[in-house]
Amino acid sequence: MNLSKNALEYTSIAPSPSLIGMVESIWMLKNHSNKREESIIIPDGKIDLFLLMEENNSFQIFISGVCDKPILKPPYPKSTMFAISFYPLAAEYIFKQSFEKLRNQRLVLPNDYLGFGRNDLADFDNFYTKACKIFEKQFENEIDVRKKKLFEQIYLSKGETTVEELSNKVIWSSRQMNRYFNCWFGIPLKSYINIIRFSNSLKQLKVGIFYPELNYVDQSHFIRQVKKFSGVKPTLLNKNENDRFIQLSVLADH
Repeated sequence: MNLSKNALEYTSIAPSPSLIGMVESIWMLKNHSNKREESIIIPDGKIDLFLLMEENNSFQIFISGVCDKPILKPPYPKSTMFAISFYPLAAEYIFKQSFEKLRNQRLVLPNDYLGFGRNDLADFDNFYTKACKIFEKQFENEIDVRKKKLFEQIYLSKGETTVEELSNKVIWSSRQMNRYFNCWFGIPLKSYINIIRFSNSLKQLKVGIFYPELNYVDQSHFIRQVKKFSGVKPTLLNKNENDRFIQLSVLADH
């Protein structure tokens, strides 16, 4: 997907077939504006690895864990950001480490992490090819069948499911699933389901549909969940003044 607005230039590409299920997308965001306004990152259930070049040519690589609340993002005027968005399974099967302590947090990494560097920001197509090769090598192919099925069911349902329903479909106890989520991502399974449902509601909010299309109890419940994950009411999220919610700005209308 390509999107160009005066201030923001955005491109997102699906990963190579061998990384489907581990990587959601590889993307680029260039901010051509001089404005120094903070923005808000809203929960989407992903783990993200970033390469960032700021206007003063300072370079940084950092990674963020799953978030379950809106995160205030510093302004990065005149900046270039290349990133890889991972599904949570990547914690165990690509990074081979728990992201429990990175819930709502980010970790700055060495500037040569996994062979990446500032020169990779010169060309997005080359970065895409390099990223796919690097993470194909990192990927452990033997995925626990229950874990794979668990995430498939969550995404297929768009978060319109319960822990009990997942337990019955995956044949994995609720207690064990929650232990897995808390251990690896720092959040309970129910919270993750709610994040995915909220994320799947963003398209309707962007086009001004404020009554829930997914299985919220009622409109009041929907509004509470939107405020929990974005920090604002649905109407303010829809307005998205000054592209404050970047994820909403780059979201396709269809």
